[in-house]
Amino acid sequence: MALATLADVDVRHKRVLLRLDLNVPLDGGAITDDGRIRAALPTVRMLLENRAKVIILTHLGRPDGTPNPKYSVAPVAARLAELLGVDVAVAPQTSGPEAAAMAHALADGQVLMLENVRFDPRETSKDAAERASLAAEWAAMGEVYVGDGFGVVHRKQASVTDLAALLPHAAGYLIEAESKVFAQVLTAPQRPYTVVLGGAKVSDKLGVINHLLPRVDTLVIGGGMCYTFLAALGHKVGSSLCEKDQVETVAGLISNAAERGVRLLLPSDIVIADAFAADAATQVVAADAIPEGWMGLDIGPQTRAAFAEAIAGSATVVWNGPMGVFEMAAFAAGTRAVAQAMIANPGLTVVGGGDSAAAVRLLGLDESGFSHISTGGGASLEYLEGKELPGLKALEA
Repeated sequence: MALATLADVDVRHKRVLLRLDLNVPLDGGAITDDGRIRAALPTVRMLLENRAKVIILTHLGRPDGTPNPKYSVAPVAARLAELLGVDVAVAPQTSGPEAAAMAHALADGQVLMLENVRFDPRETSKDAAERASLAAEWAAMGEVYVGDGFGVVHRKQASVTDLAALLPHAAGYLIEAESKVFAQVLTAPQRPYTVVLGGAKVSDKLGVINHLLPRVDTLVIGGGMCYTFLAALGHKVGSSLCEKDQVETVAGLISNAAERGVRLLLPSDIVIADAFAADAATQVVAADAIPEGWMGLDIGPQTRAAFAEAIAGSATVVWNGPMGVFEMAAFAAGTRAVAQAMIANPGLTVVGGGDSAAAVRLLGLDESGFSHISTGGGASLEYLEGKELPGLKALEA
């Protein structure tokens, strides 16, 4: 079945419960990356244009089911209000009589944000009855449910799955766009089709690799996970991050790619350091010549050129995971090279959320240069694995 969309429900003058993923990084209470808030704006604006009374549900951080001022949504509400140009009130509780009274008192075109949904342990409970009881409290506050938090659709949670079952529901513009893009890259990609994977652990990406190998033309591997691939080829990787328990599995993946005729592109040179530090001593060495006591923290210049060439020759590119420790300037060049090659590519270029999306913003790159930047790291990975996402299933018509 297809997703129900905003075109399928009447939101005019209705109290709309809107689940967003506004889980933004904070530093001392200040938001350091507001990308997820900005991604939610089109849906919120559409609801306000239709004079809906908007009740926003979101989580922030991992408060583990206990109210904690450190994880209050107040800074998020303040930033959203700035971007919208309208007041965003904050309910002092996640649910309960006071929150319900504030929701019912909303006038057309007003916005209320409930306090962090994860302050209530029922939100993430494994017990369906507990989740349902919280969802019922929220459902009594509204008339329509709109899900637009793509970053949480891979979870069964009260505000994601259980609440959708209790009210007329629809996917917001963000979830609609994310679903269309990922469905396209899985089922009908323009070719040549290249997937670029990075990040720390190959174990986090095994499901994705296995699901994509029959679908892609080129698989590019960088980041911390590449050292397990290099080890599987018999190379010494020094003190680089390497999952020794995955070496045999990765050797099987390398064979599988070869059998399928998939081009597997691994680093040929590496930027190594004598310590995990921004001011460490560095050098560039061949990928099969990492000395003991040194660790790989980025791909080298030859590899950057090869990866960029593969991206340039592709009609569809999906990228998930940085090429190195991009937070340190000395090890950001690989991630920057991949991102810039994607920006230069006129085809479909998809950034798979998480650290890749954070890197694009941290490195000051033009976000509009990509076809799509996902807001969901874990959700996009599970989508690429071919898993059914419960939050999307709940939003079907």
